[in-house]
Amino acid sequence: MSADDLPVIAAVDGSTHGWEALGWAAAEALRRDRPLVVVHVRPYTGRTDAESDVREAGELLDRAVARTSRSAPGLRVSTLAPLDFPSAALVSLSRDASMVVMGSRGLGGFRALMIGSNSLATASMAQCPVVVVRTGRTDGSEETSADFVADGREETSADVVAGVAADESSGAVLDFAFEAAAARPGARLRVVHGWTMFSSLLAGGPVFDSEAASASADLALAELTAGRSESHPEVRVVREPVRGSASRTLVAASATAALTVVGRRKGGESLGLGLSPVAQTTVTHSLGPVAVVPA
Repeated sequence: MSADDLPVIAAVDGSTHGWEALGWAAAEALRRDRPLVVVHVRPYTGRTDAESDVREAGELLDRAVARTSRSAPGLRVSTLAPLDFPSAALVSLSRDASMVVMGSRGLGGFRALMIGSNSLATASMAQCPVVVVRTGRTDGSEETSADFVADGREETSADVVAGVAADESSGAVLDFAFEAAAARPGARLRVVHGWTMFSSLLAGGPVFDSEAASASADLALAELTAGRSESHPEVRVVREPVRGSASRTLVAASATAALTVVGRRKGGESLGLGLSPVAQTTVTHSLGPVAVVPA
């Protein structure tokens, strides 16, 4: 399988959040002209009626295919129903995927939790970008009766927002963000970088002049994005050096963004299951879809 034909994987479990993730994944697969693989992981439950488990999984996947056929006719769709722990199965499948798309919570989630453990674990360990979809249109309590459609924010010219470090470690994040913006005609790419006077010092930049430090951070972003802008001249890039942590800016931007893109690791720092502090905060508190890119 060539890199251009790696599928988009959509994880479904019968929850409303899973159906939202399926709708987002189908729309993204169409934009990028990639096949869609709908996955329902049959978890270990201790039930002895294996045939019943297989039948229920098949019925759920049939519903998913039917919904996808109505909203995205012509999309290449296949299904899988592995028996495994959900995050383990999705991490394994991520080795041969362009992205994995999941809902923010599943059927087993507590409403008090802003992101489910399977979503967090998969985003922390997958070999490809993981998109955690939170649209805010449902409370996760029941499946909506209407067919899903692509989120209206991303069908026109909504921004793609990328949180980056102003160095080469953000290459994978920027590559994914530029591709996402290029797939959305008219979309801007907002490149957000958090800086401090201490980070300016470490980078050899101004130490006592905040305006000069901000200008230095902006110049670093310009150099970082220049080559990719040449490859994607259709994408308008807006550089946003932000003094302090970028997390607050990214969370606020996610409310209206088509997609917010963050890197999984930075400088060996980790929080929780291996996400950088910025990625952890953005995924946990985002108001829209967030892509976590291995970096």
